[in-house]
Amino acid sequence: AREAPLSEGGGVIAVEALAYLGDAAMEVLIRERLVRSGLCSSKTLNNASLAYVKATAQSEALERMLPHLTEAEEATYKRGRNLGHGKNTPTSASVSEYRRATGLETLFGQLYLDGDTRRMQELLDIGYPDLR
Repeated sequence: AREAPLSEGGGVIAVEALAYLGDAAMEVLIRERLVRSGLCSSKTLNNASLAYVKATAQSEALERMLPHLTEAEEATYKRGRNLGHGKNTPTSASVSEYRRATGLETLFGQLYLDGDTRRMQELLDIGYPDLR
């Protein structure tokens, strides 16, 4: 299994931090694809982006990605999925959808830190086939 990433100080990066970073990395990649698709207005772009980054959509995308994950990627996903959320679950998603979405964000945070944008793009192609 892949080792937990280390900070510049040598400490292990927290799962919460990986999910935070992965959320931003996914958002940028999705926004880039939407801009390249020809959408122009910020309102249209924002509405389109929200359809892909909400927890329910991320959970559905993750289900399509799961069979294609390596063992190390699946372990990273599970670390994030198992993160306790308590009162932070949005009302628009079930607890299980939110946990899967957090796991996906954790995986993308890890891939971002690894500098593996090629793999991030591959997984986006699998998870969001209509966003190419």
